[in-house]
Amino acid sequence: MSVYAKDRADFFREAFRSVTVGQRLRPDEVVLVQDGPVPDDLAAAIEQEVAASVVPVVLVPLERNQGLAHALTAGLERCAHDVVARMDADDIAMPERFAKQLPLIDEGFELVGTGMFEFGDGGVLGTRTPPVGEDVIRSYATFHDPFNHPTVVYRRSAVERAGAYQPLALMEDYWLFVRMIKDGARVANVPDPLLKYRVDSGAYQRRGGAALFRSELALQKRMRRAGYTTRAQYLRNVVVRGGYRFVPVGIRRIAYRLIIAPGRR
Repeated sequence: MSVYAKDRADFFREAFRSVTVGQRLRPDEVVLVQDGPVPDDLAAAIEQEVAASVVPVVLVPLERNQGLAHALTAGLERCAHDVVARMDADDIAMPERFAKQLPLIDEGFELVGTGMFEFGDGGVLGTRTPPVGEDVIRSYATFHDPFNHPTVVYRRSAVERAGAYQPLALMEDYWLFVRMIKDGARVANVPDPLLKYRVDSGAYQRRGGAALFRSELALQKRMRRAGYTTRAQYLRNVVVRGGYRFVPVGIRRIAYRLIIAPGRR
């Protein structure tokens, strides 16, 4: 779990407890990366939750904020175990999450995601169901991110074998998952929603603009160079996924649910 200055203390507490005391199958440790300085209330929440945790916590403080890819890489380096679960500092894991994902890891899968609820101040807004089955996931990944990043459990060795996280604004996870699939990692999704993903009013605003278009273009170029997509798929992705970055927010919200990340209901 990575936490940074813009995270809220109350959301962090809820997220942290949901993957520790709230889990039916508790983890052996929590690696918590503090990505740069944080406000006093968040610093106090981190200190209190670490001290009271029922699970041993490894706190990894970074002197300055360097972004999610760097923070997760720093965290993975401190993990004592090969099997690692991801968690965001403002989401809520369902109590049975790890109990349902770990058996698939035991079966030989190296990357396992789940479905998730989207929720906000008004409660649950919808459910996002990921693609299921290795062949379906591989095909789906040519145009969509096949995993809900905050839900995944993976083998650290498979992540490292694929080159680990690499900086790419809001798309470092998609690029990692494509490389893991390309590298031959066994992948699976549990369709059940096992995490509540917090959606705020600015979520769709952040998915647009020139900066995100540049990130999208960089992703598509990397996927093409890696041989994961054909030339036709590359052009389709640049036009459709790239064009999505410039449509009005209202249309972007609809397009995201229908085209960029389908499976929401």
